[in-house]
Amino acid sequence: MIIDKEGTTTIVFQEKTTLSGFMENLQNAYPKLKHDNIVVNLFSFKKLTVNDVLEFLDLSNAHKAGGQSFVLVTDALNYDEIPEELSVVPTLQEAKDVIEMEEIERDLGI
Repeated sequence: MIIDKEGTTTIVFQEKTTLSGFMENLQNAYPKLKHDNIVVNLFSFKKLTVNDVLEFLDLSNAHKAGGQSFVLVTDALNYDEIPEELSVVPTLQEAKDVIEMEEIERDLGI
């Protein structure tokens, strides 16, 4: 797993592994990442289903409950099929924009 930290945001991605292997690596690394906003870059997975990204839902909910952002990045899905509580965007820039908006909302107490 490759971890790229930019300020309070950590971008994680994995090359040449299965989604389940990536999830296991992410869960193992999570204690080091739990205080950062997390962007999970899924571009290395060309074929994803809604069920695949739903594997991240529990981790996303727990991370958001801790007051941080958790955003998945992929352009391989129909976004209308993804539950609203899971943040999924098509580009890294949009992930950074989502985190910036969520930080503003947290600062304002929204």
